[in-house]
Amino acid sequence: MRFKKQENIVNIQQTEDTICAIATAQGGAIGTIRVSGAQAITITDRIFTPASGKPLAERKPYTLTFGHILSPEGEVIDEVLVSLFRAPHSYTGEDSVEISCHGSSYILQQVMQLLIKNGCRAAGPGEYTQRAFLNGKMDLSQAEAVADLIASTSAATHRMAMNQMRGGFSRELSALREKLLHLTSLMELELDFSDHEELEFADRSELEEIARQIEQVISHLVDTFSVGNALKNGVPVAIVGETNAGKSTLLNALLNEERAIVSDIHGTTRDVIEDTMNLGGVTFRFIDTAGIRDTTDTIENLGIERSFQKLEQANIVLWVIDATCAEEQYRELAEKILPRCEGKHLVIVLNKSDLLPSGNAYSSSSDSMNQNIIGKKTGTPNVTGLESTSSTHRMFSNLPEDARVILLSAKQKEGISQLQKQLVDFAALPDLSQNDVVVSNIRHYEALSRALESIHRVQDGLAMHLSGDLVSQDLRECLFHLAEIVGGEITTDEVLGNIFKHFCIGK
Repeated sequence: MRFKKQENIVNIQQTEDTICAIATAQGGAIGTIRVSGAQAITITDRIFTPASGKPLAERKPYTLTFGHILSPEGEVIDEVLVSLFRAPHSYTGEDSVEISCHGSSYILQQVMQLLIKNGCRAAGPGEYTQRAFLNGKMDLSQAEAVADLIASTSAATHRMAMNQMRGGFSRELSALREKLLHLTSLMELELDFSDHEELEFADRSELEEIARQIEQVISHLVDTFSVGNALKNGVPVAIVGETNAGKSTLLNALLNEERAIVSDIHGTTRDVIEDTMNLGGVTFRFIDTAGIRDTTDTIENLGIERSFQKLEQANIVLWVIDATCAEEQYRELAEKILPRCEGKHLVIVLNKSDLLPSGNAYSSSSDSMNQNIIGKKTGTPNVTGLESTSSTHRMFSNLPEDARVILLSAKQKEGISQLQKQLVDFAALPDLSQNDVVVSNIRHYEALSRALESIHRVQDGLAMHLSGDLVSQDLRECLFHLAEIVGGEITTDEVLGNIFKHFCIGK
């Protein structure tokens, strides 16, 4: 065999130590201290006195024991409940104890000090989950999902993290790995028995079909990252436009709080302001940017440059235009903004509807006029659902096909609900179940992208009838990148085992 994979290097602390840590946030009625390691039960027995019966070391696992935590002088520190878990049937795979105390920070610190004095070590960040990974309780992708689950802020992110933590992503990769091992085994057989012309284990068409199936699966997983990233980090929405168009006021209206400073002075917002909000079960990351205008102010120009950077990074662009001078502002910035909106969703926000004079084409109530805006293409004659005028049609005739135009007053919070509905429609994120596999981790995305490049080289090699030795190397590269996700490795023995298991060479 010609393959030797570099071992994964894990930053492992002293895993033989018994560790302890406060596992709950401060301020609650109950505080929990988790102890894990070979001496977890013994050390806890030194500071814990059951109200009745046997010490912890003589009790069965999965039991709760009521008793007292005592100081060395015999003073009662707290009445507690102790949960007992024995290896390997615990979160870390080690003997574990959870001490449920009253939530006083003083009590929790006193218990921690007693545990440390009796042989424990304070756990480092993520060390419990690290031990679970090292003890085979979960793979690396499942371990990473624990942090995602804790940080979940919506039903979608919770379902996504739960699926990954329960092994949904790992099972998908495991099935993919089996296909790759099968293909690798066929290639190895072709190499090792190339002198025996009478032996044929697979023709190139079979190899190409297996490679095609693998490529489809990896491509699908890579494609899900845009959805997963949006669900996890929020759909980026850039708010752009001229100074004093009402961008910061709009941000405050959307968030329903005074998040950005609002003033009549041009160039008040000079840097990017970001905040998130959940709409319709989707998290949106709103980005208020510096007003775009010609200026000699160095600092303001830096802010404007950042505005264009954020615009390019956004999925949805809210171009805020002062409705009292809409045509002028649209004409002034169209050449700068529209080219940067290619491939993005664009909403023209005609703000300050409350300042429009009576009889203006836009002067009707924002809420009533916007009833027809949602769902209409701007390329149609009725571009906005507003009163039809030839000037309106001319002004917005060159917008992207799926762009929308909404009239509102951010100051009076009129038309905000219609804008929010349009944002949810543009997000168009699928309603995920706990069985859906979605990639949301950038490390997983990068590894999958590299694996996809490798399988593309395999397909090209098979199509060009390259030597099996060259194709086999790309296959192993693909396996290596997939192994990076779950923290495993592909060994020569594993490939050999797969060969003999599936092909029964000799006897």
